[in-house]
Amino acid sequence: MPRLLIAASGTGGHLFPALAVAEALPQTGPEGWRVQWLGVPNRLERELVPNHYPLHTVKAGGLQGRGLRKLWNLLQLVQAIGVVKRLIQREGITVVFSSGGYIAAPAIVAARWCGVPVLLHESNAIPGRVTRLLGRLCNQVAVGLPAAAERLPHCHPQLTGTPVRRELLQPAALPAWVPQGCGPLLLVIGGSQGAVGLNRMVRPLVPKLVTAGCRVVHLTGSQDPEAGQALPSAWGGAVVERPFAEAHEIAGLLQHADLAISRSGAGALSELAVCGTPAILVPYPAAADRHQDANAAAAAALGAAVIVWQHPAGLPTLERTLWRLLGPRLRGTVPTADPLVTMAAGMDQLAVHNAAQHVASLLAELARINPVARPKPAAGRP
Repeated sequence: MPRLLIAASGTGGHLFPALAVAEALPQTGPEGWRVQWLGVPNRLERELVPNHYPLHTVKAGGLQGRGLRKLWNLLQLVQAIGVVKRLIQREGITVVFSSGGYIAAPAIVAARWCGVPVLLHESNAIPGRVTRLLGRLCNQVAVGLPAAAERLPHCHPQLTGTPVRRELLQPAALPAWVPQGCGPLLLVIGGSQGAVGLNRMVRPLVPKLVTAGCRVVHLTGSQDPEAGQALPSAWGGAVVERPFAEAHEIAGLLQHADLAISRSGAGALSELAVCGTPAILVPYPAAADRHQDANAAAAAALGAAVIVWQHPAGLPTLERTLWRLLGPRLRGTVPTADPLVTMAAGMDQLAVHNAAQHVASLLAELARINPVARPKPAAGRP
């Protein structure tokens, strides 16, 4: 059985594509894969991974910072490389796969040290620092958006799209707790880490939207200090505000929403695309290399989304955009050229429905060129 080590950590944007790839690999029978996971302590993988795959953790930080902080991160990286090298040898790892982020660095270097092939997937339109620095060390680099391939000419990248969870590709029912009615449904997604700036833009507009007949589901994220203060119950049951939705509920929300307001991380964008959900994208202004700006631009170029830059509550930009897109449906006078229908068609153009299978096939090719290693016996055992 091929033995795969997945290095993915931190946010849903890194974890969910990696989980989708693991899901696409056969894990029983003679062709089955044995999957193990590499992450860091106290991040989202602690919640998502252990029920499915053995989780190993190392302390690793990014290469950002200055002075002593950067030196400390480099020392952690060196130590992590040694830990991952021993893990690869002990478990007889055949192939290493990473969805990027700083956990990819020790995984890539340790795999090269051990002679194990590596597949790196870059979801964002602007490749991350690890991809730019270490992509050449990988046997294969896969990318989610064409713009990323243009920025990695020396890595010979393959365009695969960004993998999404299997349930997003199947028809799903709207969760029972969503406000009932016939008005258009607006879904606001704060993200797994929360999006306080985005949430503050949206909240003052909710009473006007509800009065006009809109239904609103606001997923604030778990780190918004203002969550729950607006008392949605005062709006006649037309609004639901929650920190997050369960993973199995996301498909139904995206598939039935008339419009979404979301950050433009690559994971969120790929999920919106496969569900054909029109979106107002509000890029996170502090994202590294402003990669969310580039992701949003890729969607906007296809007519799939409208970009609204983050602004203080009270400025009219988001409100005007909402009325332009939702106004016809709220007034019951949908024109022949409904902007939301046009945007949904743009999302269909952006979507890659078989991305997980494509990445899994690349892993299978790497496994064929690398014979299955025998796990190293534990100390003191024959």
